[in-house]
Amino acid sequence: MNTIKYILFDAANTLIHKPTLWPNYLKVLKDYGYIVSEKELKHKHKLLSEYIKFPDITSQEFYNIFNKELLNTLGIIDTPKLLQTIFEACKYLPWEVFEDVKYISNYKNYNLGVLSNFKSSLRMLLEEKLPEIEFKNIIISEEEKVAKPDIEFYKIAAKKIGLRPNEILYIGDSLKLDVIPALQLGFNVKLIDRETTYPISKYRIDTFKNII
Repeated sequence: MNTIKYILFDAANTLIHKPTLWPNYLKVLKDYGYIVSEKELKHKHKLLSEYIKFPDITSQEFYNIFNKELLNTLGIIDTPKLLQTIFEACKYLPWEVFEDVKYISNYKNYNLGVLSNFKSSLRMLLEEKLPEIEFKNIIISEEEKVAKPDIEFYKIAAKKIGLRPNEILYIGDSLKLDVIPALQLGFNVKLIDRETTYPISKYRIDTFKNII
């Protein structure tokens, strides 16, 4: 780990998230007669997100497919009305920064960057939400025309950063999209796992307080 010169972060659900998603979703389910715990909803949502790839630009059609599968994992039979109500309650929710992201500012000895499956608006969003943190590189799938888990996306990152993969620490929240392809290319890797979805992973951390 002492060879690390650069820390590269995923964005969605690593640096930023939509905290109002969960209460909004749970309220819809409750209104339809389904009582689900927030912990179970987050757990099922996370695992399903590992298998259904989110496009750079999402749509109602995509969310209907995703929510249909999520409801089924919860034991709920979907209906067009329920899917529409969930979509209306959960669309256009604001992004916010995770509380522990403030600790990133402690790592002043490292250059920082972002590698994300996202649209180009990510730059403006990060500038707005994290004005105190300077990201040397922000590498976005919509612009590069390649996305995680394609290892080519990670090769692009290493080339833009100008370092060997083993000099880069990459931190993301997904095994499939982040950890596995980054390891294949030779990056150092940490899995940010605040909800303890992967308790036995040797790569997991539960806070940015102690990255290295």
